[in-house]
Amino acid sequence: MEITEPRSSKGISRRTFCHGALTGAAGLAASKYLSAIAEARGNTGLDLAKFERPRVLEAAKEFLNEKPITLTATLSPRSAGGKHDYFSEADYWWPDPKDPTGPYIQRDGMSNPDNFVGHRHALIRLGVHVPALTAAWALTRDRGYANHAADHLRAWFLDPATMMNPNLQYAQAIHGRTTGRGTGIIDTIHLVEPVRSIPFLADSRALSRAEIEGLKRWFAQYLEWMTTSKNGQDERDAKNNHGTWWVTQMAEFARFTGNEKLMDEARNRFKTVLVAHQIAADGSLPEELRRTKPYNYCLFNLTGLTTICQTLSDDKESLFTFELPDGRGYRKTIAWMFPYIANKSSWPYKPDVEYFQYWPIRQPSLWFAGLAFSNRDYVKVWETLPPEPKIEEIVRNNPIRQPLLWTHMDG
Repeated sequence: MEITEPRSSKGISRRTFCHGALTGAAGLAASKYLSAIAEARGNTGLDLAKFERPRVLEAAKEFLNEKPITLTATLSPRSAGGKHDYFSEADYWWPDPKDPTGPYIQRDGMSNPDNFVGHRHALIRLGVHVPALTAAWALTRDRGYANHAADHLRAWFLDPATMMNPNLQYAQAIHGRTTGRGTGIIDTIHLVEPVRSIPFLADSRALSRAEIEGLKRWFAQYLEWMTTSKNGQDERDAKNNHGTWWVTQMAEFARFTGNEKLMDEARNRFKTVLVAHQIAADGSLPEELRRTKPYNYCLFNLTGLTTICQTLSDDKESLFTFELPDGRGYRKTIAWMFPYIANKSSWPYKPDVEYFQYWPIRQPSLWFAGLAFSNRDYVKVWETLPPEPKIEEIVRNNPIRQPLLWTHMDG
């Protein structure tokens, strides 16, 4: 049965876009979740649960046989941190041919395959496994999926033997230049969907009340580091997708921990910094277009902007429909990019130096925007695009994979 409900003056369904803080022990009520999915079908013409079920269950069944792997399983002698400190090296930095043992030099858009990526791979694996297992539980109510997802979260954030320290002080280091940079915070975009999964796992009772409180403490500590450390503030002030994804993370982690102050700060930053300084008059994204992978980075930044809107829009205000007096806003930038997603051959800018042939995939921005604006053209194109291929570059730049976890009311 489809659920119909009065729509707000902004054209946004109150039920679908009410993203409040995590509720109590009951977590997400199954009836509310199913109602939201039914309403999404009415707004978009797509039965999302039916559409996603084969893909989600195929992956989740495979993941049931794989144990959690945290950063303590792989160590690098080049890390300035300890066993529980996340470490990664900047992708686009290489040995200098003129000084092979000296400081690395940059080759923008070209990834150095010899850099240490063990911790990043483990973190991305977490970001793939936990949401897929959680989505499988949402579809089937099979506790085995929820229990296995919870095991990953315990290993990463609660078990003293294997947990990660709540900071990225040593992320994206550059040999001979720095032991860690603010840009490294882009690595934890793969924590956004695992955090989005936690209310579902609370509802399944795969996590105890004490464990949920422990997870809240970890992410509250990480938020404190993100918002007060030099590295965190450097990333916050980045003018391109790095600044976007900093806000994306702050918004979702603040939502989970119930930090209304930081949620308000994220909303304000979206309006006064991201929209004001990143979106051009025609809706384009100049900071991404100037890169050596402009198509990839426009899609990537758009996903971050979309996820902010999805996390922070509620029945009082929609960031999807927010616009500045000159008309710039999310609606304009998704409208600018949509023709190039629907038909990449129409892309009028230079192609990416790497992996251009693999984009676009089933971009989450199309589903979220289609749902927000009841735009069936966006959803129809989303349906036709391939799901995420198992290519490292694509996986790394697509941290939002499970729309089932975002199409619900949890407040």
